[in-house]
Amino acid sequence: MSSRKNPELKPIFVERMKMLLSPLDFEKYKKILGELPLKSIRCNTIKISPEELKKRLEKKGWKIILPWKKYPEVMIVENELEPGELGRTLEHLLGYYYIQELSSMLPIIALEPKQNEILIDLCASPGSKTTQAAASMKNTGTIIANEISLHRIKILASNLERCGIMNTIITRKDGAALCKRLKESNLNQIDKILVDAPCSGEGTLRSSPKTYLMWNIKTVRNLPKIQSSLLASAIKLLKKDGEIVYSTCTHAPEENEGVINNILKKFSENIKLEEINLPIKFRGGITEWQGEKYSSEVKKCARIYPHDNNTEGFFIAKFRKIK
Repeated sequence: MSSRKNPELKPIFVERMKMLLSPLDFEKYKKILGELPLKSIRCNTIKISPEELKKRLEKKGWKIILPWKKYPEVMIVENELEPGELGRTLEHLLGYYYIQELSSMLPIIALEPKQNEILIDLCASPGSKTTQAAASMKNTGTIIANEISLHRIKILASNLERCGIMNTIITRKDGAALCKRLKESNLNQIDKILVDAPCSGEGTLRSSPKTYLMWNIKTVRNLPKIQSSLLASAIKLLKKDGEIVYSTCTHAPEENEGVINNILKKFSENIKLEEINLPIKFRGGITEWQGEKYSSEVKKCARIYPHDNNTEGFFIAKFRKIK
């Protein structure tokens, strides 16, 4: 496993992670931060089968590992490649695969989009999860892929085009405002919604060392208001028995269990948390943080730590609309 020297973790971040992890766990966590992440891709089954793609890539001399038997489209490239080689191949240019970190694939796996459903990806760019959802839906139904940044919309549109996605409408609006607009237009019978919320990014330290420098406690304390607003607005659009996945790439309880706990209080008669099935090891949500107690229901959430699976860090919660 390749390693590198990262910047020092900020003391307040270390203190918080030590509260979340046991001493042995924390040492394992620190160690893996110094290792480069796995090179992982997702076969775009709209254009090619996993079997055919695997054969094509192995002809290049790539060593392809399929880590999850139930999801043959998920592939790890195990051998060393030239820098940037993953993104320079003809297969990538043709949209046969999408370069995507393993844990980033889990929210859509948890959401389980199906053919002919209506799905909203509320914070869609660059399109990794949108294209994954479209493949799960076999390019049927409708996806509304929303992104507020014009620059990021260009990236999203480019990736959708490259992957041959035909069932997606791109919108540019604040996520909560879009939900309000759709609700006013009586478009409130949505099957599935993904709220992959903007977050402090604590789980991305391995792939984005700049997070070491950008992280600050003010961001962690300010984001839950935005995250809760997005999730609350999205819930109002779900039809009965519709499902919503809330995900972040951070470990911060304020942005994870804290948000989920507030939503459970606000929508106690409308939604319930679902058990999550994932193809990797995960830990349940925590029920107390810095003196604040959360509903025992948050144990159904999934905490994904880098050292448990050699991935980035993630948090996933899944709701079902009950009335």
